[in-house]
Amino acid sequence: MDNKPAVIIGSARRDSDTKKLVEVLFPESDVKVLDLLDYKLDAYNYSGAYSTEDQFLQIVEELLPHQQLIFATPVYWYSMSGLLKTFFDRLTDLVTVQKTIGRKLAGKETFMVAVGAENELPLGFEKPFELTSDYFDMTYRKGYYCQTKEIHIPTEGRALFLKEIKRTQKILKT
Repeated sequence: MDNKPAVIIGSARRDSDTKKLVEVLFPESDVKVLDLLDYKLDAYNYSGAYSTEDQFLQIVEELLPHQQLIFATPVYWYSMSGLLKTFFDRLTDLVTVQKTIGRKLAGKETFMVAVGAENELPLGFEKPFELTSDYFDMTYRKGYYCQTKEIHIPTEGRALFLKEIKRTQKILKT
């Protein structure tokens, strides 16, 4: 088991504000970063047939050793990014054709990091993270939202978010 959190970045741009926020929040040595742009991720389909280039299961296998999963996304049209939504849609495979792998998510801690232009997250933004975590018997702990203009400004909310991650890391170690 790896005690470093894994951060899944779901932005459509390589040099995105989401990636900048992740770099500010977590020095590279503190987390394992998986940028979904680095993987071929087919859209979900009901048949479960995907291209041979599809890397969804590889992504999941890279996440499994980590007890803490942090989903990082820009706010796009009042929701998570399309790329992260595709990843969430593909989690369906873990309750249909890849159930053994899906069960390995149980007991993990999840967090959400979002960045956008508005003063606060849209109402209900965190629900998909909370409900998906619950569905897979993971525990959604906390979300952190940052306005784009405040990425490099330390805030009390940021400190509380990072404190919660550290607190649950200590609990998971024991």
